[in-house]
Amino acid sequence: MLRVVEKNEEDEIPSLEAIAREGARRMLTAALEAEVAEYVASHRDDRDEDGHALVVRNGHKPARTIVTGSGTIEVEAPRVNDKRVIEGERQRFTSKILPPYMRRSPKIDEVLPILYLRGLSTGDFQEAIPALLGEDAAGLSATTITRLTNQWEAEHEAFRKRDLSDREYVYVWVDGIHVNVRLEDDRVCLLVMIGARPDGTKELIGVEDGYRESKESWQTMLRGLKNRGLEAPVVAVGDGALGFWAAVRDVWPETREQCWVHRLVNVLDKLPKRLQGRAKKALHEIMDAETKADAERAADEFEAEYGAKYPKAVASLRRDFEKLLTFFDFPAEHWKHLRTTNIIESPFATVRLRQRVTKGPGSRAKAITMAFKLLEMAGQRWRRLNGPELLPLVAHGVKYQDGVQIENKEARAA
Repeated sequence: MLRVVEKNEEDEIPSLEAIAREGARRMLTAALEAEVAEYVASHRDDRDEDGHALVVRNGHKPARTIVTGSGTIEVEAPRVNDKRVIEGERQRFTSKILPPYMRRSPKIDEVLPILYLRGLSTGDFQEAIPALLGEDAAGLSATTITRLTNQWEAEHEAFRKRDLSDREYVYVWVDGIHVNVRLEDDRVCLLVMIGARPDGTKELIGVEDGYRESKESWQTMLRGLKNRGLEAPVVAVGDGALGFWAAVRDVWPETREQCWVHRLVNVLDKLPKRLQGRAKKALHEIMDAETKADAERAADEFEAEYGAKYPKAVASLRRDFEKLLTFFDFPAEHWKHLRTTNIIESPFATVRLRQRVTKGPGSRAKAITMAFKLLEMAGQRWRRLNGPELLPLVAHGVKYQDGVQIENKEARAA
């Protein structure tokens, strides 16, 4: 039976927020009950000498207050009496859904970095949190918030110093993200790098502050990564305007460059609005071509149509054109990943290019820490690359032409 601690009086008409909180209570309680039932059932055959079960239900624990995305709720978690002793150690049941000391859902921790990067100071969190979670939001006092941010700063510092000699990344995505926190006269720019490992999983590699178009800023970041043992990735994907490209040629000269990102927008900006819809379709015919030769033909057609009247648009397309086509030299399964930096842009969609809220200067270290935490949490939802089994081949230098492995292509031709 579900154990839900009700707070509303029977004669009250529940608000939409109250209904959401009740739904959250019921779902959490049901999940806890199911978790305990499964645990007890899995040990039903564990008996003592008298045949009594060693793992049994034992009522409920005292009510706990939990801050969730639906507001503050109270639940009574089921209790388990586990009498098993293995190698002299008493066994205990620990809920994976609601660990003993959890007072906030992970989603709440994700709210705090977003608020800060939107320009709200940590001192203002106490005013903002009740508006989001209800006046009775618990566990988020000024002391708790300070302790939490200090913990995150320590985690980020450890992240920045970690050994990278055992990490390998086949592809990396880079971008410079502007957020609202101002430091003296400058808005923070976050230099972000995310990598794809040989098993297809994606990981945050680094996040530092700097200047987006500065070679020196990116060089400092890359040298720091290299000094901690990180080897050059096969391909780097990013906006062509980044200072990253000049830096990577010095630090990792063997890394291939792929920079479709934002190029399409830059080309369209140099055309009249009345032509942009048609031109965008033509540009996608280049980007979505089946072969490199098809892409080059589509580019020639674009130049023939727009070159005479709009030479700047064509010049923007033709600049480093070969680097736009790098993806053709890699598995077709990976093309969609190699033409965009959405993996970086998505976590920051709610915090970039907004009106500044804070009036005073922010903390540079705190801004970077909040960005680190936001990306770390987003990373828990990142999906593996398509065709992960092909990444080790790419890492070991297997050649591809128009998305097809050359050796296989030659074998089929024979």
